Amino acid sequence: MNTTTISAKDFGDNFKWGVAMSAAQNEGAYLEDGRGLSIWDVFARKSGKIKGNTKPTECCDFYHRYKDDLLLAKALGFTTFRFSISWSRILPDGVGKVNKAGIAFYNKLIDECLINGLEPMITIYHWDLPYELEKKGGWTSHLMRKWFERFTTICVNAFGDRVQHWIVMNEPSGFTTLGYMVGQHAPGKIGFDGYMSAIHNAALCTADGGRIIRSHSSKAIIGTAFSCSEVIPYKEELLHIKAAAKADVILNRMFIEPALGLGYPEDPDFPFLEKLYFHSKAWKYTRQMQFDFDFIGIQNYFSLTVKHNSIIPYINASEVKASTRNVPHTDLGWEINADSFYRMIKRFWDYGNVKSIIVTEGGACFKDQLKNGVVNDEKRIAYYQQYLAAVLKAKNEGVNLNGYLAWTLTDNFEWAFGYNARFGLIHVDFETQLRTIKNSGYWFRNFLKK
Repeated sequence: MNTTTISAKDFGDNFKWGVAMSAAQNEGAYLEDGRGLSIWDVFARKSGKIKGNTKPTECCDFYHRYKDDLLLAKALGFTTFRFSISWSRILPDGVGKVNKAGIAFYNKLIDECLINGLEPMITIYHWDLPYELEKKGGWTSHLMRKWFERFTTICVNAFGDRVQHWIVMNEPSGFTTLGYMVGQHAPGKIGFDGYMSAIHNAALCTADGGRIIRSHSSKAIIGTAFSCSEVIPYKEELLHIKAAAKADVILNRMFIEPALGLGYPEDPDFPFLEKLYFHSKAWKYTRQMQFDFDFIGIQNYFSLTVKHNSIIPYINASEVKASTRNVPHTDLGWEINADSFYRMIKRFWDYGNVKSIIVTEGGACFKDQLKNGVVNDEKRIAYYQQYLAAVLKAKNEGVNLNGYLAWTLTDNFEWAFGYNARFGLIHVDFETQLRTIKNSGYWFRNFLKK
């Protein structure tokens, strides 16, 4: 397929084109109007945890600049705006009294979306747990389901009259693995016992969230978003193949299969799974982890090549970096592989009981430079051309694929990478908060007009 000739019209009139962002990465205003601390506010205070020792205190100041940023999204031709709700802005202590100022902010944001012809799509949880709940165990606590039920109920009751599309959870594989096993993300925990509890509670809350939204809003269109990465064995040798299969369980199967009613994945060569079953008594919860989602969101940022590594406990696998294999990659070292993305779309669809798929995030990080008022990010444009062609190919082959949301509108706080990793279609000078549309943003505007 000639990636330079496709246009938005090829995807059909009802295909959703949008941008995605999250509260923790964009809003800033971290102590304003009654907001409590999140785990990321506290984690970023620890020296060496965030690149450049930066903090998400201001981010790109979306809290004060949301009207301007929504106008920019509209000007680029997008019609869907995905954002998340800051749990600690609604419930500063995670539980207890509701912060009316937090509710008021999101009401204003939703209303402004509608004024600008942007369909609001809300993510309930996008990694920013209130710190007060983390002190009580966070995602490892048996109380998490009650905490999450209260937060979700408040959100759907406050915003469900104007918001139709909901995403319960963003990339549970990411925040459980990085936050509760390897410690690279907030809250910075390391180990397997807490990790297994976090997996189980996140799987239950994913389905719980869907049921709660459905019970309070009969017209809601409910989904949840999973990260996915094709895992490729470094060599076609048994040890490498088994290592890839284990990594695949963690990255791709751990949450989608319970959500679809299949229970936790099974692999006879992966004793870690037996520990998960024993730890969580998962056989009692298979039905509770299932929900009939209206759509599944998929988010694919890279494919992963792995080799056997006996030093790594349980999984016995380690990455073979793209840079060492001389294949195209982003400035974070993530492999660019649109064919792999296409295969992952098809794989999720082939589960058979997925009603619809939306690409709820897609994008790439490059070292953008602002020169004379211009950001010439041709690599990002080429990335989108290749990946959108993969989406169209899957759609034309019968996948019920109904949307693509670019990550992200503006450069932001990119978790442990801080402000050094730029994914935005719009450049942000983090000292002045000046916005400059990148060439990729103008490319999207032209693409959506065709």
